[in-house]
Amino acid sequence: MPVFRLPLILAMATPPQGGSGPVWVQFLPFALILAIFYFIILLPMKRRQKKVQEFRDALKVGDKVISTSGIYGTITKLNDRSVQLQVADKVRIEVSRAAVGGYQGQDPVVQDSGTM
Repeated sequence: MPVFRLPLILAMATPPQGGSGPVWVQFLPFALILAIFYFIILLPMKRRQKKVQEFRDALKVGDKVISTSGIYGTITKLNDRSVQLQVADKVRIEVSRAAVGGYQGQDPVVQDSGTM
């Protein structure tokens, strides 16, 4: 019987101290993953948001734009939150500034969520 108790006693023994290294080394993989996440996902997203905000701030009367829903028009009036578009002779609609997707004939500045 004493032979069977030896593995049990060894299993209950405490691990040796000082063999694991510094604590910061254990967090290095986690920090590396966070850095990769930041440079691959967050930084490009911030740049894109800045570009979209600059586009919306630069809108002016007379710009030919397309909305995110595909409506082509010319800006006739600007407000803080909305834009008035002339889509045909004597036909004007008011849409949110966020609904303006880009200039006519150019790549869209704002991507809808279905294409990302």
